[in-house]
Amino acid sequence: MYEHIPVLLEESTSYLVTKPDGVYVDATFGLGGHSKRILEKLSNKGFLIAIDKDEEAVELGKEKFKECNNIKIVHSSFSRLDEVLNFLGIDKIDGILFDLGVSSLQLDKPERGFSYNSDSFLDMRMDKTSKLTAYDVVNKYSEKELERIIREYGEERYARKIAKEIVKRRQQKPITTTKELNDLINSVVPRLKDGSNPAKRTFQAIRIEVNSELEEIKVALEKSIRFLKSGGRVCVISFHSLEDRIVKEFFKYHSLECVCPKDIPVCVCGKKKELNILTKKPITPTKEEIEKNKRSHSAKLRVAEKI
Repeated sequence: MYEHIPVLLEESTSYLVTKPDGVYVDATFGLGGHSKRILEKLSNKGFLIAIDKDEEAVELGKEKFKECNNIKIVHSSFSRLDEVLNFLGIDKIDGILFDLGVSSLQLDKPERGFSYNSDSFLDMRMDKTSKLTAYDVVNKYSEKELERIIREYGEERYARKIAKEIVKRRQQKPITTTKELNDLINSVVPRLKDGSNPAKRTFQAIRIEVNSELEEIKVALEKSIRFLKSGGRVCVISFHSLEDRIVKEFFKYHSLECVCPKDIPVCVCGKKKELNILTKKPITPTKEEIEKNKRSHSAKLRVAEKI
């Protein structure tokens, strides 16, 4: 079993579980750290649905929780939340947790192709049954497409330079490994002031593209509030500004009563307030948590409650 330390564990699960006999969803099961803590907070009548798009995580989880009767682990994307709950005959839930981004299982296995510190095939698929790989993005996308992805999803100021170099190199031979891509980026991008690897942002961008991560978050959040009971909570842990912005804007929009332009004297939009935001500012890890788990340093937890 891989070393796995769940991020913001107590903070997220304490906000999430308000009824020990409730029905909850862990939308990003991973290695089951959050699920384990949720189950500890549930009574025998409580029930947990755990979802993961990574088949390997699902198989490991089923083995890990085989003695537990009040959890159902499902291989699916969280953007298909409605299909999962409908299939299980569940029409309402008391809370849902999203722990976004790549899991420890995926990062720590070099052959999954997520890490710029390894030398393995450019894969980066969270769901190994899906077709698009990082290899396809790097070797088949146009220079313009690559630049857009790296700029938008990586927030990388050297996007044009990197895209140009990728296209130049792949004309000589395909770029097949994480090491080749890492070395390529390091050859054209200056070392970062904080000492971190210049390839970090580009790897993030390609991973987001391969897994349609941002689009899936938007879809899943919309579906989640349809299933929440009144008083039910949606808890989201994000790891970079793109994810956090989506969550923040989603919570803000659904916490508003009216979205009409200010110069219209009477509301005509008919919008109703659906959420109360419980975290005015996001909750971040303590200094102690960051020391124990460096991967937690950029984590932000936002929580909202269904009206």
